[in-house]
Amino acid sequence: MIPRAPPLALYVHLPWCVRKCPYCDFNSHVVPAAGLPERAYVEALLDDLEFAARGCPDRELVSVFFGGGTPSLFSASSVGRVLERAGQLLRTAPGLEVTFEANPGAVERGRFADYRSAGITRVSLGAQSFDDRALAALGRIHAGRETLAAVEELGAAGLDNFNLDLMYALPEQTPDAALRDLEQALSLGPAHVSHYQLTLEPGTVFERRPPPLPDDETAWAMQLACQSRLAEAGYRQYEVSAYAAPGRECRHNLNYWRFGDYLGIGAGAHGKLTNTATGTVLRTARVRQPARYLAAAAAESRIDETRIVSADELTFEFFLNALRLVDGFDRALFESRTGRPWASVASTVAAAEAKGLLRAGSTGRWAPTALGQRFLNDLQGLFLPATAATPGNTDDSGLASAARIG
Repeated sequence: MIPRAPPLALYVHLPWCVRKCPYCDFNSHVVPAAGLPERAYVEALLDDLEFAARGCPDRELVSVFFGGGTPSLFSASSVGRVLERAGQLLRTAPGLEVTFEANPGAVERGRFADYRSAGITRVSLGAQSFDDRALAALGRIHAGRETLAAVEELGAAGLDNFNLDLMYALPEQTPDAALRDLEQALSLGPAHVSHYQLTLEPGTVFERRPPPLPDDETAWAMQLACQSRLAEAGYRQYEVSAYAAPGRECRHNLNYWRFGDYLGIGAGAHGKLTNTATGTVLRTARVRQPARYLAAAAAESRIDETRIVSADELTFEFFLNALRLVDGFDRALFESRTGRPWASVASTVAAAEAKGLLRAGSTGRWAPTALGQRFLNDLQGLFLPATAATPGNTDDSGLASAARIG
């Protein structure tokens, strides 16, 4: 079987922050003492984009996502240059979704209107909490009132399609405090809420010096209470950590979870491209360090890794992503995205059903049960190649190498 070309997205990584948060394991870096090298980095991005676009002629771009780092440190004119060049190099779908991550403490007054004029259609705002003590414990540079002001600015700019990132199970947080944070978020009328648990990721300050976090049962109780409140407010959970008002799901992240293709440009960005002529899927990764990325004399020098994904890896990567979706997957999606026959996974799907981790729907779809959602790593692990290790936490950067919740 030959995989069919899936939708194509573009991820743009802008790696700098004012300060590195102690829980963050993304490829982010504090702004150099000499200042943000915005002009040089944008020139490198444009060169990188032109090189990446050569690998997908005649493909239509369905979404763009500017992630970081803190993209809102960059000017609207820089964002506009990247989008303008993308439109010249690739066909863009009608109603192109263009998401831009922003930190409430790093957006100048009136700037959202400029971002909208540059082509941004959707903003993901890193609120995380509205409790100033919790924000200080998380190392955030903003206070709760700044998120309120940022949402007001979004409204003034006509950007009503916005996501709020919200964490729970924060240091010393109680279930009541988690619900208060959620109520504050809901009062702002977001189109989308990314509600996820604080976890101690390898290589972070919090891993080395863990703060006092709620125990697992308390964190689970917080999740259930917040899920119930979100549903009551009209937000449908469509992925592990993603809740949306009707029709406001993030198309870019849905493309990741449905095992679509994406170009990744910028320091540390990952990409995935399906070659229907050869029946292969190619993974790419740019060099992680911004200084090395900027110093590259040619676009080819910014590539850190290029590899063809093996058949067994393709199966696992498909399920690593698709099993995060509340609605799950069907046979046609698996076969078209991987090029593998359903017979190669039918017995594993049946075993997952027997364990109570998957359920078969009346429309030929399979989706995680409540038990499968709670023990997602175990469910995903059933699809690992025999020689591979058990998967760890797959939130955020583990979604599909470049995927970002928001």
